[in-house]
Amino acid sequence: MIREEEDGLWNILTETIASHHEDVFESLCTAGGLRSWFSMDAKIELRQGGNIVFCWDKNCTKTSTIAILDYDAGGKIVWDWFADHTTKHAPVYWKVKPNREKGAVVTMRQGPFHDERDSLISMATEAAFWQWHICNMRSVLESRHDMRLHRPL
Repeated sequence: MIREEEDGLWNILTETIASHHEDVFESLCTAGGLRSWFSMDAKIELRQGGNIVFCWDKNCTKTSTIAILDYDAGGKIVWDWFADHTTKHAPVYWKVKPNREKGAVVTMRQGPFHDERDSLISMATEAAFWQWHICNMRSVLESRHDMRLHRPL
């Protein structure tokens, strides 16, 4: 979903995952969790102001480092992020809430983006990128099936 707010446009993706909310949240803020669905490996300093180093290959020679802008052990983490591999600053706000009947609800908000061509292209690219990865997170947590084996990084 795209939502217009006072500061610009936001990508908002919500997914219900049939897994305990603590396991879902750990997949966003632990090295093992991130390794299971997102990057090949990760190093994480889990605190506001800490860093996450994503390793995109097995030897950790291709990396990206992002800051943790906010962290709440109750189910919220904000990653500093640059959209579409550009200099467009568009943080990713993750929130995981328990759902007694269905497991956990993950909400990802990314933005703000602006109503200009390059920003809209970045927003569309990021929406597709995150939709695929959130779907992979769900697949891994629900059925232990990592779709990256069929569509490698």
